Amino acid sequence: MRVIGIDPGYDRLGIAIVEKDENGNKEKVVFSDCFETNKKEPLPDRMHAAGKYFERILKEYSPDALSLETLFFNQNKKTVMGVSAIRGIIMYLAKEHSCEIFEYHPQEIKVAVTGYGKSDKESVTSMVMQLVSNCPTNAKDDEYDAIAIAITALAHNGRTQ
Repeated sequence: MRVIGIDPGYDRLGIAIVEKDENGNKEKVVFSDCFETNKKEPLPDRMHAAGKYFERILKEYSPDALSLETLFFNQNKKTVMGVSAIRGIIMYLAKEHSCEIFEYHPQEIKVAVTGYGKSDKESVTSMVMQLVSNCPTNAKDDEYDAIAIAITALAHNGRTQ
């Protein structure tokens, strides 16, 4: 199973394609990136740019599933609305490319990666680097979060292709 994990945002969009290795034993990163939009552009233009980039990745890597973190509302309303909109674009495009969609709460992701639902960001990043092969060594948090989100889908849906 090939999963595209997304840490959604309109400033920065964490993206990772993760799948099981040839033996089905360990997850490996096939692709990862942190796509940044131009903060000087209007929100619709930024969303369009992120959507086009995401669709290009879908076409290039043909994932079987999309894995997303559910929204949590400890941010300001403007940010939540923008992130909600980008999530909608991402889910729409994923369905257009025949992806199953899985959503996980932050605690579920932390448990899947570290075994503890209240792990801090450093612990999650450290475990991500230990759990997957081809993991980038100098990425932004959004990219590591996307890898963790993809790992969670593989852990919960354990099939391989």
